[in-house]
Amino acid sequence: MLPDEVVMTKIFIIREQKVMIDRDLAELYGVLTGNLNKAVKRNIKRFPEDFMFQLTKEEFDNLKFQFGTSSWGGTRKPPYAFTEQGVAMLSGILSSNRAINVNIQIMRIFTKIRKVLVDNLNVKLEIEEIKKKLKNQDKNIELVFTYLDELLEKQENPIPRKQIGYKLPKKK
Repeated sequence: MLPDEVVMTKIFIIREQKVMIDRDLAELYGVLTGNLNKAVKRNIKRFPEDFMFQLTKEEFDNLKFQFGTSSWGGTRKPPYAFTEQGVAMLSGILSSNRAINVNIQIMRIFTKIRKVLVDNLNVKLEIEEIKKKLKNQDKNIELVFTYLDELLEKQENPIPRKQIGYKLPKKK
């Protein structure tokens, strides 16, 4: 078994999707990248565009830039990127024990990442709710201070009132 951290470092966000690159998958499965890609091409019907796509030159250059390398092992063409569903589909065409175990591990890591993202979203939503409550409290506090100012002003400048009721007779 590989450490989860090793697998996690091989998951990238490309085209707003979590993907793994063919070269990295081949390394994890213990096969040559060319052999992995040949197996995929023999079963290409299993890999629609939302399961696997080839990186553009710009995406590939950006990926190489992230690693600080000028070349990537003599790659002549941009690599293929496999989404979570594509990686799951690979388990059907690669049947070695190592490939099966690594695939199970990758699926578990994708699940962990999804859980972390959902938990993160829940925290963000809770923070926004707290912000809304604080804004409402600020408005309420301002209103209380406005009323207090009005009361203080009335105490400082009372309006004379005409007395009503029984009046004592004036003494002569």
